Amino acid sequence: MRTDDFWQLIDQARAGGGGEAHAVAARAVALLAERDPAEIVGYARHQARVLAASYTADLWGAAYLVNGGASDDGFAHFRGWLMTQGRAVFARAVADPDSLAELPRIRSAALTGEEFGSEEMLAVPGEAYRKATATDLPVQPDPVVAPDLDDFWDFDDEDEARRRLPRLAALFVEPPQE
Repeated sequence: MRTDDFWQLIDQARAGGGGEAHAVAARAVALLAERDPAEIVGYARHQARVLAASYTADLWGAAYLVNGGASDDGFAHFRGWLMTQGRAVFARAVADPDSLAELPRIRSAALTGEEFGSEEMLAVPGEAYRKATATDLPVQPDPVVAPDLDDFWDFDDEDEARRRLPRLAALFVEPPQE
């Protein structure tokens, strides 16, 4: 599956889904299950590449700020949610995690405490394959390469958060008392 086909399927799933991640994931499963099993495997491979490309320390830091913490699984689920936002938002967030501060839902989450994650989106290829073939998706090699640990920073360090992610920090980190 080509990059354009992958994101086009996600855009189709987003249409009429009301923007809720669980609805986008359910629609993606239904749309993908209608395709040839080889295409579903191609989707799974592409999703793995997309997730690998987004496995960065600064995006993890952004997820940590926005969600008030992010374990390994929590960061994966955050990236699943980020996929439901579409290609442009996803690409912009990977290139500049601080750009997430521009999203209205992220901005309102600073007040409401809403957290973002979609485990369901990560399960789309497996669910679609099972629906289409009544068998499990063939095991794919895991292309995820963890970020260099030297790139990690203390996500609880408010000064470092302000330096690396100034717009998100302005929303989610209490301003210094003077």
